Amino acid sequence: MSVFLSPFFSISLALSFILSLSFFFSVVVVVVVIVLAVVAVVAVVVAVVVVVVVVAAAVVVVVVVVVVVVVVVVVAVVVVKVIVTALAVVVIIAAVVVLVVVVVAVVVVVVVVVVVAVVIVEVVAFIVVLVVVAVVILRIIVVVTSAAAAAVVVVEVHVVEVVVVHVVVVVVIVVLVVVVVVVVVVVVVVVVAVVIHI
Repeated sequence: MSVFLSPFFSISLALSFILSLSFFFSVVVVVVVIVLAVVAVVAVVVAVVVVVVVVAAAVVVVVVVVVVVVVVVVVAVVVVKVIVTALAVVVIIAAVVVLVVVVVAVVVVVVVVVVVAVVIVEVVAFIVVLVVVAVVILRIIVVVTSAAAAAVVVVEVHVVEVVVVHVVVVVVIVVLVVVVVVVVVVVVVVVVAVVIHI
């Protein structure tokens, strides 16, 4: 009986060993598959983290570039505004200085012309008074001395000529003063128009 059972026992033992070995390999395969799956998941997670870090770095770089560009543009605009304002202030100051100089020059010219005209008029008036006094004296002499009537007539005619000449001189001076004032006014208007246009 034991003789018949020993081959079966050997076969069953071999089968048991084979089954045990196959189970062991199955477990090893399962463990390897699980490890590979975990490695794959870790690799995917690492890849996702790397992509997120790269994207975040790119976003940070873009934001920094945009901020730098905005700062540069703002600084450039501020500098340009400051330069334009400074130039405008300089132009306005120069225009005011030119206008003041022109006004002062016009006032000086007008004062000088008026003073000269007044002096000339006073001199002419004094001369006219002297001529009138001379005429009165000559007429008194004519009344007193009738023999010198012809000479007195000649002197009176000369005196009248002198008076007429002085009146003409005064008229010419007045016309010259008016012309100078008109020219000065035109120059002032032109300068003011140019300054306002600038």
